[in-house]
Amino acid sequence: MSVSVPLQAAPSRPDPKAVLTLLKPVTWFPPMWAFTCGAISAGVPLNDRIPLLALGICITGPLVCASSQAVNDWFDRHVDAINEPQRPIPSGRIPGRWGLGLAVLWTLLSLAAAVPLGAFGIGAVSLALLFSWAYSAPPVRLKQNGWLGNAAVGFTYEGLAWVVGAGVMLGNRVPPTAIILLAVVYSIGAHGIMTLNDFKAIDGDRRMNVRSLPVLLGAQGAARVASIVMLAAQVVAIALLVWWGKPVHAAAIAVLTLVQAVMMSRFLKAPIERALWLSAAGVPFYVSGMMIAAFAVRATPMVEALR
Repeated sequence: MSVSVPLQAAPSRPDPKAVLTLLKPVTWFPPMWAFTCGAISAGVPLNDRIPLLALGICITGPLVCASSQAVNDWFDRHVDAINEPQRPIPSGRIPGRWGLGLAVLWTLLSLAAAVPLGAFGIGAVSLALLFSWAYSAPPVRLKQNGWLGNAAVGFTYEGLAWVVGAGVMLGNRVPPTAIILLAVVYSIGAHGIMTLNDFKAIDGDRRMNVRSLPVLLGAQGAARVASIVMLAAQVVAIALLVWWGKPVHAAAIAVLTLVQAVMMSRFLKAPIERALWLSAAGVPFYVSGMMIAAFAVRATPMVEALR
């Protein structure tokens, strides 16, 4: 006599742990770091602006960046079913349309949290959220093209976050040229960092017609582009600091860049196997250079004129 075992019903609500996984806390660091770099580069005393600094860091990371991750996971659920079937949505831990609902909810929370930042902050957060949806959602879906998608992420994660951090600390004003130049340079370099992240999804991207750079250029070609872009951006930052009379800061960034160049030579020998290694071990040198540049630029005449 056989005994039938009832099938376990699919969950009707998401698992809280799955929601946290969906929001990917590990990805929050870059925009939070860039916002902090912007705040430091403004050159104003931060002691009486700690609440504003904390709010900005919270908005850039746990809110705006987290919402972009939820948006991306929802519209990437078919690709993730191939590349990462254990992700919360394809695995069913976030059932039905809960993934889309969470993406919308976090977007609205981000906008609400930006209100105390004033018009400058609200406008920047709105722009960042617009890019996050355009990156993942059809019909725009910028990530379909590795050149455009990575540029959009680099712009929002690094450049925009840096400019907002400085602008908010300067009293909702557009930062001076020196700050904007560094933000643009490092956001261009972030294009290479995003390319490193694309190596883990080559198979699914190819099958789902996502034209990431590893798919478009091949692993070796994409590895060269990522390395050149990251190094070139830092060389430009070094040149700018020398021009602005900050040779010590420039030399420090040059050392960090040289270390990355050595690591990249190893990465280029086996890009698919070592992309995540370079991302984990090499990118910290890149972002350390960002902070050094932020401390350097705060004392330049162009910044001092606005204080």
